[in-house]
Amino acid sequence: MEVYSLLILNKAGGLIYQKDLNPKLSKLSANDYLVLAGTLHGAHAIATRLKPDGSKSSHDDPHTVNSNILVSGKAHTPNVNKSGLANIDTDLFSLYVFQTLTGVKFIIITSPVGAVTVTQAGSPSASQKQLEVASNIYKQCYMYYCDYVMKDPFYSLDMPIKSSMFESKVVSLAGAR
Repeated sequence: MEVYSLLILNKAGGLIYQKDLNPKLSKLSANDYLVLAGTLHGAHAIATRLKPDGSKSSHDDPHTVNSNILVSGKAHTPNVNKSGLANIDTDLFSLYVFQTLTGVKFIIITSPVGAVTVTQAGSPSASQKQLEVASNIYKQCYMYYCDYVMKDPFYSLDMPIKSSMFESKVVSLAGAR
């Protein structure tokens, strides 16, 4: 799997980081990336609200919420980190959206899954394997984000990321794939 691009959106949907990691691909303009970020943020927000009629989550039941607080000692707010839009697979690329608990979204654009073959029951398909690889890339990027961006005393929240250490780690991570 080849990583094409990494985008990071703040909780309001603003593009705070964008890096093309494959020099062979044609480049989008800065405006195109802003439009892409806004569109994906909106689609993700709508997808988190979609659920079948009559279905009720465990977060809607006051008894369940109260018992969870008593057991864990923490309140779990109902609208935090619902999955929403997780991935988009096309013939040309695969796009994965990962949202942190603080609402920051990491968007990883990779090479397409390819021809998905019929697999035996219990064996992971090509798309499941690629999702696992993308999830591991996300975890590494998130670790770098925490270590080199959030711990930077000069970084202001929700502002564009200008950390050279973060960028070099992301580039080396993509190069290792």
